Amino acid sequence: MAHSLTSSFHSTSFFFFPPSSFNTPKLLLPTMSSNSQPLHLKFSHTNRTRTTTTTNNNRLKIRASSSSDDPSPSTSSGTNLILFSSAAITVSLALANRVLYKLALVPMKDYPFFLAQFTTFGYVVVYFSMLYIRYRAGIVSDEMLAIPKLRFVAIGFLEALGVATGMFAAAVLPGPVIPVLSQTFLVWQLMISILLLGRRYSINQLVGCLLVATGVVVAITSGSNTGQVLSEVEFFWPALMIVSSAFQAAASVIKESVFIDSAIRLKQKSLDIFVVNSFGSGFQALFVLLFLPFLSNLKGIPFVQLPSYLKSGAGCFLNLGAHKSSCDGAPWLPLLYIATNLTFNISLLNVVKTSSAVVASLMVMLSVPISVVILSLPLPYLPEGTSLSPVFVLGCAILVSGLYLYNSTKAKK
Repeated sequence: MAHSLTSSFHSTSFFFFPPSSFNTPKLLLPTMSSNSQPLHLKFSHTNRTRTTTTTNNNRLKIRASSSSDDPSPSTSSGTNLILFSSAAITVSLALANRVLYKLALVPMKDYPFFLAQFTTFGYVVVYFSMLYIRYRAGIVSDEMLAIPKLRFVAIGFLEALGVATGMFAAAVLPGPVIPVLSQTFLVWQLMISILLLGRRYSINQLVGCLLVATGVVVAITSGSNTGQVLSEVEFFWPALMIVSSAFQAAASVIKESVFIDSAIRLKQKSLDIFVVNSFGSGFQALFVLLFLPFLSNLKGIPFVQLPSYLKSGAGCFLNLGAHKSSCDGAPWLPLLYIATNLTFNISLLNVVKTSSAVVASLMVMLSVPISVVILSLPLPYLPEGTSLSPVFVLGCAILVSGLYLYNSTKAKK
């Protein structure tokens, strides 16, 4: 479930939680039903004094209890410090995740499918290990493991297409373009959730989504002139990145439907997220393997040469063999990206638990313009940098305003 967040909050996905599809934990408070009867108290003259004394004692107890339950200023400031530190770490990891996504593909530029396969199998090992630990601890039940797997097949199919095509395109696209194009995830997710889940969105959310799409279009068209950020890139590659976001958005909507249906099947019990991530990643790894012949053929690699391609990809990943000079940065950059992506997903989940999903979405949104600026600068293994045209910057500004409008509307609701 790798995501460049997309592909990677894509991805999501956290879990690859794609950024706009978190489920906010809710605090359920006991309420009085409509047929509840009022409590009648009768006082006689003989026991009025005793009742008054008891009431006063109860008041003292309530006041003492209330005063002891109130958080002290030091406790409140400590909680705020933890939340602020968690937020700062999450934004930093989101930035690192976006930057390392591009840097990991520098040494593996000719072997994006090998990197996609390696990354997917890495997630399978991690997720199923966590699932086994949680099953032994009693957190995951047999009922959760017994839910139908057909939708997981669809999730794996879509995420395999999203990861493979996304890495294929990202290996060619300039760094600053990748975070911008990945935000089409929100547009796809909104449209697909309307079709599949019957969701309804407010006017502000629809306008925000339209602004995101407009910002992407403005940013892409800025490359039509010579010397611009996309002037030397064929239109096929940004279009492929947008299509990869559509695959990942569809997978995220199906995941949401799994949680909705499982609540009924499990009698309102919450389905453990590692069940969804583990089986989804398992089928994703299977489909990435099955797609290799087709996708490698698009890259001009015949099926008979596929074993040689995978062998060369492994050699490049380990920085060994004849291709060593063109694989500088491996294996540390790909491994660093995978580790950062996993840590980012865990940190994002922690933010969702301690604050809200909207806060998490806003943090991911904050990383978009900053990562665009960072990826335009000269970086290790990308020393040439990229010049950003005023039109491209304008497109980014429109996109960020759309993201803010969409997420701030969610916060008010």
